[in-house]
Amino acid sequence: MKNPNRSVFFKPILLALLIHSSFIAHAQLSASMPYKPLKTDTSNNIPDIKAPAATYIAPAAKSIFDDDDDNSLQKTIALNLNKSQERKQLMGYLEQLELGNNIAENEKNSKALYRFANLFARLKLYPLAMKCFFKTVDRANKKARKNGDTPEDADDEIGAYELPINAKDDSLLAIQTEKVKGSKNKYTNYKRIAGTFNDNKPAIAYALLFHVKQPISGKPKVFVFSNTGHTFITLIKYNADSTYVSCSFGFYPKKEKILFATPWDPSADSEFKDDTGHKWDEIVGKFISRKSFERILKLTKKYEDLDYHLSSNNCTDFCLQAASLAGLSISNTKAKWPLGYGNNPGVTGQSVMEGKFHNTDQQPDANLFRSLNIDPVGK
Repeated sequence: MKNPNRSVFFKPILLALLIHSSFIAHAQLSASMPYKPLKTDTSNNIPDIKAPAATYIAPAAKSIFDDDDDNSLQKTIALNLNKSQERKQLMGYLEQLELGNNIAENEKNSKALYRFANLFARLKLYPLAMKCFFKTVDRANKKARKNGDTPEDADDEIGAYELPINAKDDSLLAIQTEKVKGSKNKYTNYKRIAGTFNDNKPAIAYALLFHVKQPISGKPKVFVFSNTGHTFITLIKYNADSTYVSCSFGFYPKKEKILFATPWDPSADSEFKDDTGHKWDEIVGKFISRKSFERILKLTKKYEDLDYHLSSNNCTDFCLQAASLAGLSISNTKAKWPLGYGNNPGVTGQSVMEGKFHNTDQQPDANLFRSLNIDPVGK
C-alpha cells in the first residue's frame, strides 16, 4: 500500500529536476551554434550620392517669321513693317540665311531667300526683294568667275559685288513702306526719274523689274470693257554705303478726251506716271550693268517726246524696249483687238507667267527673278 505523503514529497523534487535539465539542454544547444557578432552601424558613413541632373536643352525660340504659309507670312510682315523692334527681328532673321559652305544648308537657305524675295515683291518692297534674290544666285556666279567664265563686259557681271543685309535696311525699309503707302500714281517726268538716282553716291549694282497687270489676272484677255491692263518698270540703284534708291514708272496716254487711246482714237499725247504703288500680276527681273541702266534712262528721255499709240507705242512697247536694253527678251507679247493689233499687258503677262522669257546677254537664265501675284493677300 502506497504512502500518499511520499508522493507529495517527491513531486516538488521531480519538478525542480525537470526545470534544471531543460535549462542545461538550452545552454548546450546555444553553445553548439556558431557565433555571429553584430555588425557595426555604418549608416552615418554612407556618402550622399545624388543622381546627375538631367541636362535640358530648350528648343530654339520660334520666330514670328517661321511660317510655312505664304499668305499668313505676308500678313505678318505687312503688319510689322511699322514696328521698329519687329523690323530689326526681320533683318536679323534674313541675315541668318546667308549662304556658306554647307551644301544642304545652302539649299535650304536659298529656297527661303527666294521665298522672301517673292513676299517682299508682293509688298512692293522691290529693293529688298532683289537683295534677297541676289543671294540665291551669288554663289553660282562667283564659282563661274573663278572658273574663268567671265563676261566680256565685266560691268554686266553679277556677283562681282556684295549686297549684305544689314542695319541700314531697317531704316530704308521703313521709308520704302511709307513711300508705297503714299503713292497715288501721280504724274512724273524724265527729270524727276533721273534725279532720283543722282544722289552723289557711288553705285555697286543696278536692277530692273518688269511688271505686268493683266485685265484679268492669269488670263490672256486683251481687254475687259475699258480695262486694258498696264505694264511698267522699276529701276533700282544700290550704293556702296548699303543704301539704295528706286523708281517705279510707266508710260501712259494723257486722257484729255474720252475716246483718246481707244480703238476709235488710238493716238494721244503721252506722259509718265509714278507706279510705286501700282498693282501687278507678274514680275520678271534681273541685275543689270551700269551701261544698260544708263541706256534705259536715255530711252525714258526719248519716250517723253513721243506720242502714245494704242497699237504701236503703248505702255508695253516702252517696257519691252527697256527690257531689251537690259538683256531680257519676252516672247509672244502681241494680239489682236477691235481695229488694232500689238503688244499688250494681257498676252505679255501670260508669257511671263508661263516662263516665256530668257536672257540675251551672257548671264544664265537662272539669274532671272520671277514672281507671281495672281492670288495675293488683300488684293
